[in-house]
Amino acid sequence: MNDIEPWYKQFWPWVLIGLPTTAVIAGVTTLFIAIENKPDMVVEDYYKKGKAIDVDLTRLDNAFKLALKFRLAVKDQRLTLKQTFGEPQSAALRIRFIHRTLAANDFEQLLTADGQGVYTLPLDKPLVGKWTIQVESFDGAWRIQTVDKFPSQFDTIFDSFDR
Repeated sequence: MNDIEPWYKQFWPWVLIGLPTTAVIAGVTTLFIAIENKPDMVVEDYYKKGKAIDVDLTRLDNAFKLALKFRLAVKDQRLTLKQTFGEPQSAALRIRFIHRTLAANDFEQLLTADGQGVYTLPLDKPLVGKWTIQVESFDGAWRIQTVDKFPSQFDTIFDSFDR
C-alpha cells in the first residue's frame, strides 16, 4: 500500500515552481516595459550637443547685455507674455516649452505682439508639471530661460540676470 500522493498533487512542489516562474514573468514584463518606454534624455551625438551648449551660453550673454525681463502668465489655457524691463524687442518672439523627461510633450511657438506689446498663445491642453521655458528673439540672437511648475497661482517672472 502506497499512502504517498504523487508530487504533482502536493502543495509545496507547486510553491517551489511558482516562485521562480513569477520572477521570470516579472523580469520579461519589465524588459518589455523598458523597451517600449525608452528614455528621451539619452543623446547619441553628445559632442555636438555639448557644442550647442556653448552657442546657448552666447545667447544668454547677449540677453544679459540687453537686460531683458519678462512676465509669463498661464490662465484658462491661455498664455500671455509681456516684457517688463530692457530694450524693447521685435514684434515676434519664439517661446519653447521643454518637458523634463518626455520629449514628445515639448512644443515651440512663434508669438507676435499686440498693440500693447503683449504676446498671447492659446494652449491646446493645460500645462501640467515642471517645464524649462525658453524665450528667444526671432533671429536667435539672444535667449532667456527659466524652470517653472504648472499649474501655478503665480506668474512666472524670468530675466536675463538668472544665467
